[in-house]
Amino acid sequence: MRVHGLCIVKGATIQLYELGRDMYAVIVLIDQIVNIYIWTLLIYVGVGWLVTFRVVNPWQPVVRMITDLLARVHEPLLRQVRRVLPDLGPVDISPIILFLAAQFIRNLLISSLSG
Repeated sequence: MRVHGLCIVKGATIQLYELGRDMYAVIVLIDQIVNIYIWTLLIYVGVGWLVTFRVVNPWQPVVRMITDLLARVHEPLLRQVRRVLPDLGPVDISPIILFLAAQFIRNLLISSLSG
């Protein structure tokens, strides 16, 4: 039974907005993690292009460290996407699919906050 933001359960009252605030914090945290993942995915794709077009030397320690770190974060999911996609030759659209999936998750989280 709800009465003006309160929930009455066997004589005890629990304020619903307290539970809602905690859930809001969790959803915002997950949204921020997905946001960071999206940005690092874009950086990973950009670094890959820079290495491919020989703008950046992949043997430099800093470039290698950044590339290895980003590959460890993104390659497990990219491998799963590549396993499902057909072979398109030299064109790799798996980052695009992963980007769209991450955006879809963010939209679900945002819609759960409003609804």
